[in-house]
Amino acid sequence: MEQILPRKGWAAVYCRLSREDEDKTARESESIRNQRELLLNWAQAHGYRVYRVYIDEDYSGIDRGRPGFNAMLADAQAGKFEVILAKTQSRFTRDMELVERYLHGLFPEWGVRFIAVLDHVDTQDPAGKKARQINGLINEWYLEDLSANVRAVLDHKRHSGCYIASFALYGYRKHPADHNRLVIDPPAAAVVRKIFALYLAGHGTAKIATLLNKESIPPPAAYRTRQLGRPVPSRALWSKVTVRRILATRTYAGDMEQGRVRKLNYKSTKTVRLPPQDWIVVPGTQEAIVDRADFDAVQRMLAARGRACACGQTHLLAGLVYCGVCGGKMELTGTAARRYFRCRTAQRSRAACPGQRYLPMADAEALMQKLLCGDTAPLTRAKVCAAVNKLVVDPPQNGMRPIRVYARPGVVGQGTPAHVG
Repeated sequence: MEQILPRKGWAAVYCRLSREDEDKTARESESIRNQRELLLNWAQAHGYRVYRVYIDEDYSGIDRGRPGFNAMLADAQAGKFEVILAKTQSRFTRDMELVERYLHGLFPEWGVRFIAVLDHVDTQDPAGKKARQINGLINEWYLEDLSANVRAVLDHKRHSGCYIASFALYGYRKHPADHNRLVIDPPAAAVVRKIFALYLAGHGTAKIATLLNKESIPPPAAYRTRQLGRPVPSRALWSKVTVRRILATRTYAGDMEQGRVRKLNYKSTKTVRLPPQDWIVVPGTQEAIVDRADFDAVQRMLAARGRACACGQTHLLAGLVYCGVCGGKMELTGTAARRYFRCRTAQRSRAACPGQRYLPMADAEALMQKLLCGDTAPLTRAKVCAAVNKLVVDPPQNGMRPIRVYARPGVVGQGTPAHVG
């Protein structure tokens, strides 16, 4: 591939401001303005024309998804300029891996020079490589320490009964004078009480979701979207998972329950679910939506039903079967004597999907056995997941049931049609 030579005499200016800087500056715009002015003056004094000023406001130096940052990297690779200017190396990145990848790897390949004006960092100086690496380590250590301090402060707030999430829990709203306190939101609270009453009356979570959808009650995410004045998606529906989450949330009984999940580390966006004994619960922090006795009764019912249904194994086709009418997932349900797949969307709302005849579990298993294992070899979930991306089930035609098998490359044909009686 032919190398693209950078445009001589042209520079890019990069400015970044993050949340960790908010306590250090009076206004975000002033900080960005100061960075821009410093770098534009430096470019003029050293005879560079500025191709573009790239700006990322409210982005951490560890964030790899910064739009201005990534646009600048794309233009650098395209040869739009020969120099990147930043106030300090930490404005460019606080991630040591990115320091090595760009400052010491790709930038030299692209013919791009990086200069941090206040740090006196210049990739044209080979003797400064160790200093740049040390700066990178210090910047990363700073973020690690900052993350630990922020986590400690947030945990302290949780233990003090302060509500720290960005949005209020469904059924509540944030107190107008103290956003760390919750007060009841009457319309949503009425729905929460309805859910608990229906469950106590013997309705299951799937049945409750169906009833709420029939009454066109918006689910929590759609309700919040509507409260913000934004358009609500037409297919926003209640699910049994959402209903169960509400039934199991202790906050509705008046106790602040937080800390169910935690980020893996400061560099990752992934979270892990913590065991219940590690959750942070502070009793009596806000007005209860549900009576304590009713809440405790529901927990006993949930626990009993969970023990009755738990088999300890995941079905070999779980999560792989889709409805050919609406494209939604088909869920496995029914008793041990008669298990079958049905369209999850149709169960929530016939307006969203008219539904189709249920697919017996035995028929789906027999099809997979025939396609993957023949007559003798055992069929396992690992074998199915290694071979199949998904099964799309279409309504019956002429007494047969078309099933499209979307397989991983090299196993069975992509979209191979199969039929069951």
